[in-house]
Amino acid sequence: MTLHVAVVGGGAVGVTAAHDLARDGADVTLFERDELASGSSGRAAGVCYSAFPHAVDAENGRRSLDRFRALSESRDDFEFTGCPYVWFAHEDDTERCDGVRKQVAQMNAVGADVSVVSPDALRTAFPALETVGIGVAARCDDAGYTEPATYVRAMGAKAREAGVRIEEDTPVRLRESGTILTPAVTQEFDAVVLATGVQTKQVLAESGIQIPMKPYRVQALTTEPTQASAEIPMTYDATEGFYFRPRKGGLLVGDGTELFERDPDDYPKDADDSFVETNCSRVENRVAFEPTVSRAWAGMCGATPDCDPLVGELRDGLYVACGFQGHGFMRAPAIGERLAEHVLGGEGIQEFDPGRFRGDEEFEIVEGLS
Repeated sequence: MTLHVAVVGGGAVGVTAAHDLARDGADVTLFERDELASGSSGRAAGVCYSAFPHAVDAENGRRSLDRFRALSESRDDFEFTGCPYVWFAHEDDTERCDGVRKQVAQMNAVGADVSVVSPDALRTAFPALETVGIGVAARCDDAGYTEPATYVRAMGAKAREAGVRIEEDTPVRLRESGTILTPAVTQEFDAVVLATGVQTKQVLAESGIQIPMKPYRVQALTTEPTQASAEIPMTYDATEGFYFRPRKGGLLVGDGTELFERDPDDYPKDADDSFVETNCSRVENRVAFEPTVSRAWAGMCGATPDCDPLVGELRDGLYVACGFQGHGFMRAPAIGERLAEHVLGGEGIQEFDPGRFRGDEEFEIVEGLS
């Protein structure tokens, strides 16, 4: 018997889950209210790595990297670039220096190939990276970056090739677990996958279902090309709380996290002037060139009480994927894969089971990278 599945949400998780479901025999329709990659995936940073201290995250990180690389090797419309990931704390930040060392030990314990490196070794490996004032640093070579929107579009094309019907510009309402209402028709499905990210609370509202997830705003900018950026690793400064990576000859720089809930349909989509000024100054202190901003914007992430996402069956036949704390895109290929397996009878990801919460929990938003 063919399983009829609706996937709602045309971001990285949604297109991956839709593709895998159709490839494995399901009849799949993907609904996107705008166009593919128009939401959080299209505004993501594209930093990808397997450097996680918990086994489930490290496993998902490695699997996602495998799928990113395989897609890049098989298609001309998607490129994944391998690049080391480095993170560090300042020498006067004893707490975070200790934290980096503990993280590396925890990551090694779950199979992540990471190591502590000295500031001198870091400067030798990356001459364009300023290491003055760094107390302790760590390095992960199982890492890389991409442009997230290109992944969504490439996987969307693969999904169509696998038989998925993709309905763009089609907002939906969820009346019951298997009932989807569009502006044109009402359709019944055996299963519904809400890969709607920060929009998930709104999609569930009409059904009276609550989830403990809070959308919050983050910011990023890109700089004009300069030759020196090719010598820069993906970098996270744990003390100052910002990151950067190479991008098209320049850099992509991120930070600007707001620790309060925002309406995902009504938030400032341009970056704040203060964010731009602060992070240009920070970058200038860490690289061998003066950055010139080409674009600055804001996007949305989702927080949960325990900082782990909600992925799996929420009600009979109703599945969700949201609350990724800023680590959604880098784990999307694995999350979409495991979600599809769950819909088709697999175990899913026990640690991310949305049933671990009542749905009405009160909690504070915590910045994901920290």
